[in-house]
Amino acid sequence: MKFKLFENKGPLEHDWLLFMVRLAASLFMMFHGYHKLEKLLAGGDIKFYNFLGLGPKISLVLCIIGEFVAPIFVILGYQFRWACFLVIFTMFVAAYGAHFGEPFSEKEHSLIYFLLFLLIKQTGPGKFSLEYFLKSRKA
Repeated sequence: MKFKLFENKGPLEHDWLLFMVRLAASLFMMFHGYHKLEKLLAGGDIKFYNFLGLGPKISLVLCIIGEFVAPIFVILGYQFRWACFLVIFTMFVAAYGAHFGEPFSEKEHSLIYFLLFLLIKQTGPGKFSLEYFLKSRKA
Protein backbone atom coordinates (compact mmCIF):
# COMPACT_ATOMS: atom_id res chain seq x y z
CA MET A 1 0.00 0.00 0.00
CA LYS A 2 1.42 3.35 -1.06
CA PHE A 3 1.56 6.26 1.32
CA LYS A 4 -0.36 8.84 -0.74
CA LEU A 5 1.11 11.96 0.87
CA PHE A 6 4.34 11.59 -1.10
CA GLU A 7 2.82 10.24 -4.28
CA ASN A 8 3.58 12.22 -7.44
CA LYS A 9 0.26 13.79 -8.39
CA GLY A 10 1.16 14.79 -11.94
CA PRO A 11 1.86 17.95 -13.89
CA LEU A 12 -1.45 19.73 -13.18
CA GLU A 13 -0.96 19.59 -9.42
CA HIS A 14 2.66 20.66 -9.90
CA ASP A 15 1.56 23.75 -11.82
CA TRP A 16 -1.07 24.60 -9.22
CA LEU A 17 1.54 24.35 -6.49
CA LEU A 18 3.90 26.61 -8.45
CA PHE A 19 1.09 29.14 -8.86
CA MET A 20 0.14 29.06 -5.18
CA VAL A 21 3.74 29.52 -4.00
CA ARG A 22 4.23 32.31 -6.55
CA LEU A 23 1.03 34.00 -5.39
CA ALA A 24 1.69 33.70 -1.65
CA ALA A 25 5.34 34.77 -1.79
CA SER A 26 4.51 37.75 -4.01
CA LEU A 27 1.60 38.90 -1.87
CA PHE A 28 3.77 38.73 1.24
CA MET A 29 6.47 40.72 -0.55
CA MET A 30 3.94 43.27 -1.78
CA PHE A 31 2.87 43.87 1.82
CA HIS A 32 6.40 45.14 2.55
CA GLY A 33 6.50 47.17 -0.65
CA TYR A 34 3.11 48.76 0.02
CA HIS A 35 4.35 50.34 3.24
CA LYS A 36 7.28 51.81 1.35
CA LEU A 37 4.92 53.07 -1.37
CA GLU A 38 2.84 54.82 1.30
CA LYS A 39 6.01 56.39 2.68
CA LEU A 40 6.89 57.74 -0.76
CA LEU A 41 3.38 59.06 -1.46
CA ALA A 42 3.16 60.73 1.95
CA GLY A 43 5.98 63.03 0.93
CA GLY A 44 8.02 64.88 3.48
CA ASP A 45 11.57 64.05 4.48
CA ILE A 46 12.48 60.53 3.37
CA LYS A 47 14.94 58.63 5.50
CA PHE A 48 15.93 55.50 3.64
CA TYR A 49 19.04 53.49 2.75
CA ASN A 50 21.12 55.37 0.17
CA PHE A 51 21.91 52.70 -2.46
CA LEU A 52 25.10 53.47 -4.43
CA GLY A 53 24.85 57.14 -3.53
CA LEU A 54 21.71 57.61 -5.62
CA GLY A 55 19.92 59.35 -2.79
CA PRO A 56 17.24 58.09 -0.43
CA LYS A 57 14.28 58.98 -2.68
CA ILE A 58 15.60 57.15 -5.76
CA SER A 59 16.67 54.23 -3.57
CA LEU A 60 13.16 54.06 -2.13
CA VAL A 61 11.63 54.08 -5.63
CA LEU A 62 13.96 51.24 -6.70
CA CYS A 63 12.98 49.31 -3.58
CA ILE A 64 9.28 49.84 -4.35
CA ILE A 65 9.86 48.47 -7.86
CA GLY A 66 11.56 45.40 -6.36
CA GLU A 67 9.08 44.84 -3.56
CA PHE A 68 5.75 45.95 -5.04
CA VAL A 69 5.83 46.18 -8.85
CA ALA A 70 7.99 43.13 -9.65
CA PRO A 71 5.86 40.77 -7.50
CA ILE A 72 2.81 41.76 -9.56
CA PHE A 73 4.65 40.48 -12.64
CA VAL A 74 5.64 37.33 -10.73
CA ILE A 75 1.99 36.67 -9.86
CA LEU A 76 0.93 37.20 -13.48
CA GLY A 77 3.80 35.07 -14.72
CA TYR A 78 4.81 37.75 -17.23
CA GLN A 79 8.47 38.67 -17.72
CA PHE A 80 8.80 36.18 -14.91
CA ARG A 81 12.55 35.68 -14.65
CA TRP A 82 13.29 39.41 -14.85
CA ALA A 83 10.71 40.16 -12.18
CA CYS A 84 12.12 37.45 -9.93
CA PHE A 85 15.61 38.81 -10.50
CA LEU A 86 14.47 42.28 -9.36
CA VAL A 87 13.05 40.86 -6.15
CA ILE A 88 16.15 38.73 -5.56
CA PHE A 89 18.46 41.70 -6.13
CA THR A 90 16.36 43.92 -3.84
CA MET A 91 16.48 41.34 -1.06
CA PHE A 92 20.23 40.91 -1.49
CA VAL A 93 20.70 44.67 -1.14
CA ALA A 94 18.37 44.72 1.86
CA ALA A 95 20.28 41.96 3.64
CA TYR A 96 23.83 43.00 2.82
CA GLY A 97 23.42 46.73 2.25
CA ALA A 98 20.62 48.24 4.29
CA HIS A 99 21.02 45.81 7.19
CA PHE A 100 24.80 45.44 7.01
CA GLY A 101 26.32 45.24 10.46
CA GLU A 102 22.99 44.49 12.11
CA PRO A 103 22.27 41.19 13.86
CA PHE A 104 21.17 38.19 11.82
CA SER A 105 17.59 38.55 13.07
CA GLU A 106 17.33 41.84 11.11
CA LYS A 107 18.58 40.18 7.90
CA GLU A 108 16.57 36.99 8.27
CA HIS A 109 13.42 38.05 6.40
CA SER A 110 15.43 39.46 3.51
CA LEU A 111 17.43 36.26 3.22
CA ILE A 112 14.34 34.05 3.36
CA TYR A 113 12.69 36.07 0.57
CA PHE A 114 15.98 36.00 -1.35
CA LEU A 115 16.08 32.19 -1.25
CA LEU A 116 12.35 31.78 -1.88
CA PHE A 117 12.36 33.94 -5.00
CA LEU A 118 15.59 32.32 -6.19
CA LEU A 119 13.83 28.96 -5.96
CA ILE A 120 10.72 30.32 -7.69
CA LYS A 121 12.88 31.77 -10.49
CA GLN A 122 14.60 28.43 -11.03
CA THR A 123 11.36 26.42 -11.15
CA GLY A 124 9.71 28.75 -13.65
CA PRO A 125 6.16 30.07 -13.73
CA GLY A 126 4.43 26.85 -14.80
CA LYS A 127 1.31 26.55 -16.95
CA PHE A 128 -0.75 29.02 -14.95
CA SER A 129 1.08 32.06 -16.22
CA LEU A 130 0.71 34.74 -18.83
CA GLU A 131 3.97 33.67 -20.48
CA TYR A 132 2.68 30.11 -20.98
CA PHE A 133 -0.63 31.41 -22.33
CA LEU A 134 1.05 33.76 -24.82
CA LYS A 135 3.54 31.09 -25.88
CA SER A 136 0.79 28.52 -26.44
CA ARG A 137 -1.20 30.98 -28.60
CA LYS A 138 1.77 31.48 -30.93
CA ALA A 139 2.18 27.76 -31.55
